[in-house]
Amino acid sequence: MTSNAADTTPKPPVVAVLGTGIMGAAMARSLLRSGIEVRAWNRTTAKAAPLAADGATVTDTAEEAVRGTDVVLTMLKDGPTVTAALTAASAGLRPGQILLQSSTVGLEAADALGRRAAELGLVHLDAPVSGTRQPAEEGALTVFVAGPSAVRARVEPVLDAIGRRTVWVGEEPGAATRLKLVANTWVINLVNNIAECLDLAQGLGVDPRIFLDAMKGGPLDSGYLQGKSAALLAGDLTPSFTLSNALKDTRLILDAARASGVRLDLVEASADRFARAEAAGHGAEDMIATYYAGRAPERDGD
Repeated sequence: MTSNAADTTPKPPVVAVLGTGIMGAAMARSLLRSGIEVRAWNRTTAKAAPLAADGATVTDTAEEAVRGTDVVLTMLKDGPTVTAALTAASAGLRPGQILLQSSTVGLEAADALGRRAAELGLVHLDAPVSGTRQPAEEGALTVFVAGPSAVRARVEPVLDAIGRRTVWVGEEPGAATRLKLVANTWVINLVNNIAECLDLAQGLGVDPRIFLDAMKGGPLDSGYLQGKSAALLAGDLTPSFTLSNALKDTRLILDAARASGVRLDLVEASADRFARAEAAGHGAEDMIATYYAGRAPERDGD
């Protein structure tokens, strides 16, 4: 029997992705795999161009990307970059569009972006993500979200496409960014801890593979320890998250800590290591390249 009833299944939202670096491109592909139409824009168009082969509409301007879309997802370097992208897109925006702001920007910028979104008539969701290249490619990120609960149903198809888990932090602007800074503190100190263990192994003449085997399967083991160490030892510094971006995030954490009266000695040390490794030319490599900030210098005649 044929039914004449109208199809009431909600149509998937159309999403503009502003920023198609390592994370933004992977998130765009996750959206496309879920059957969501994507308009992609990047300041350097060549970085967005490969997404056309996956089914995205690649635009020359941010204004073209956002025009007529339901959700604007920003995945850019920092607060000023997001602000500049929204300004460039402003003529194509309309009141009521959802801004899913997923860049890690820090507390001050998160507040400023909330005000800018209000000026533009956008529904602002503070929505940074936890995870790097691989989970982004697999649609397995954890998304922290703060914003009006009234739009949850509208944005859920997007969140389900890019993430394995969504943590709704509350409706208060900036609440998700605060959680992201805490989560990043854990990751940043962890990666530097791994690097220092490998540095000390080198200095003491200990085969790092023996150290990793000694940890394997025990209560102090982790997939992160084994994976990051294996990549470094294989000489594969293909970035899942670049060292320069890790340094940027570390500085945002320290800014937030100072503003809240908290002292973070380990994060201060992590910032120091990242800065030394960046100065040595490792900024575009994976953040485990912080290892090179602590390697014993070669002695004359070695």
